Amino acid sequence: MRRAAGSRSSRGRKRRLSGGPAVRDLLDEALAGVAARPTRLILTTLGTVLGVAALVATVGLGQTANGQITQRFDLAAATRVVVSPDDKGGQQGEAATQLPWDAPDRIRRLSGVDAAGTVSALDVGDDLVRSVAGLDAQKDGHALGVLAGSPGLFDAVRASLRTGRYFDSGHDSRGDKVVVLGKNAADRLGINRVDSQPAIFIGDQAYTVIGILDSVSGRADLLDSVIMPNGTAKSAYGLKAPDSLEIRTQVGAAQLIAKQSPVAIDPNNPSTLKVDAPPAQGGVRKGVQNDLNALFLLLGAVALLVGGLGIANVTLLSVLERVSEIGLRRALGAARRHVALQFLVESVLVGFLGGLLGTAVGVMLTVGVSWGRDWTPILSTSLSFGSPFLGAFIGLVAGTYPAWKASAIQPITALRGA
Repeated sequence: MRRAAGSRSSRGRKRRLSGGPAVRDLLDEALAGVAARPTRLILTTLGTVLGVAALVATVGLGQTANGQITQRFDLAAATRVVVSPDDKGGQQGEAATQLPWDAPDRIRRLSGVDAAGTVSALDVGDDLVRSVAGLDAQKDGHALGVLAGSPGLFDAVRASLRTGRYFDSGHDSRGDKVVVLGKNAADRLGINRVDSQPAIFIGDQAYTVIGILDSVSGRADLLDSVIMPNGTAKSAYGLKAPDSLEIRTQVGAAQLIAKQSPVAIDPNNPSTLKVDAPPAQGGVRKGVQNDLNALFLLLGAVALLVGGLGIANVTLLSVLERVSEIGLRRALGAARRHVALQFLVESVLVGFLGGLLGTAVGVMLTVGVSWGRDWTPILSTSLSFGSPFLGAFIGLVAGTYPAWKASAIQPITALRGA
């Protein structure tokens, strides 16, 4: 029994010395080989860390940027619907129908509508717009656009105020002589505050400025214009009907609202209304996103290639430095596959470690840049969890040639060189 036990122990020692197929022994030898030179390990791992970090960060930031662009597109163009009379539908160039004054109320009953308001261009003839300081000087007049709108117009175009307020339904119903100026029109008239109730003159009619617009979405002409309530435009310029209806929908509802709005406004003759709606997301937009993702993947792949070459070079150098060790193991009975397997495992471990650290760096970089830009980070779960294994695969590929080179070393040649 003791002889059998001793024989088994001797075979176990021989298997460990010769690099036999035991998985635990193989891992022990590989870990010992990797950890024996910590400085080289750090430098070797650094290439894979940078490669995987570049891959994760570029793809993550690319997806985050795509998401940000998509969000801004959805909040602006993708939620805007404009309804107007179809001039081609009437006789002799006249529209077959007119927008009713309560069109915004009819549209707001539809599910998916956030805001709606009418806007019309007014014909003021040769009247110029002047500020109080230029009442007596013809040269101080400006040929500014004069528009009329309903109170819901400003919400529909996502307007923001520089100062003052918007006109409301009370101003509209009473026909108050109040106006809101676009910021460019206000700059030309020399008006930058409304707390002193400044007035402007359109021709010889005075209007009180109650607000100045700072920005709008989709209607840049509002920033260059004077905007008054519909009720005021009816009495001052005989406005008979709105020119168009601006609608702001919820994200994803624009196409449906575009189909429903003509019926909601004029159920008896919906075909006489023209609807401008954003196109549905199609192949062009997806193609652009795919091209961006392909570009970022290409950049990451180049970085990974550099990391793989670094692993291959360092592993090959390790083989040259450990020729005597390889020859001793071959002399003790290790087969060529055992030697090759050890160096492959070492390369895989280095690649996996680099992939793990690189993934962490790439994720932190993506989150950090997104936080600094006030973006919502978008990370691919499959890429984040698969990158360490991608690093291990790079290590496997990079270590194939050095492992074959190590396995080809003959014991007598190695011992002579030692």
